Amino acid sequence: MKTEQISIVLVEPQGPLNIGSVSRAMMNFGFSRLVLVNPQCNHLSMDALRMAVKTKRILEEAVVVDTLAEALEGVHYAFGTTRRFGKYRNVFYTPEELAEKLHPKGDEVKAALVFGREDKGLKTEELDLCQYFITLPTDEAYPSMNLAQAVTVCLYEVRKRFAGPTPEGIDTRVPATNESLERMLRHMQQTLLDIEYLDPLSPDHLLRTYRRLFGQSDITEREVNILQGLWSRIDWTESERLKWKKMVEEK
Repeated sequence: MKTEQISIVLVEPQGPLNIGSVSRAMMNFGFSRLVLVNPQCNHLSMDALRMAVKTKRILEEAVVVDTLAEALEGVHYAFGTTRRFGKYRNVFYTPEELAEKLHPKGDEVKAALVFGREDKGLKTEELDLCQYFITLPTDEAYPSMNLAQAVTVCLYEVRKRFAGPTPEGIDTRVPATNESLERMLRHMQQTLLDIEYLDPLSPDHLLRTYRRLFGQSDITEREVNILQGLWSRIDWTESERLKWKKMVEEK
């Protein structure tokens, strides 16, 4: 994998100074694709340009979208940054481990490093769209980092690993894209609701477990399609069962 295959995604960034600093860090370490999700400020303001110094091009070419789902279209690996541990967030990568994960991937694979708001980070539903989580090993006395600093640390580790020896074997397996995986999971969720396997009051709880399971397994587009076929078959079987039940009741 090369650095140009990795997008730096900022979700609702609030400060132009931070955005400018991020663009400078990106240029320092050889990254070029910046994606801004519903930015809360002008990323081309004088403050942003002043902090960007000579990296104005990255700001000018930044992709601006409304939602994180849009930002992750075409992405195979999404890494969400968070310092919050929980029932569904129990496996974390350090920036160094992130670099090790991405280095052997082939040229067709695209990845995204997703960073949250300066004050609140990423919401649970946004982290749900990420297969992996990154946490920075900061001191417990003051764990929160400035947005631009967090981006810089992650990019440094990736650049350091990518500049090192070429991996012995390139992983040519291309995982399913984020949107394909989400489409399959939503189909699965509806199917499991229809057959009363999921609790209709809180269906997302179990879905998060399946999302981690499939998302971290490098499942391919072909395998996703096979699962889609399975859910469709279950849908048909359930529909036929309900028809038969109705016929019996009407007799």
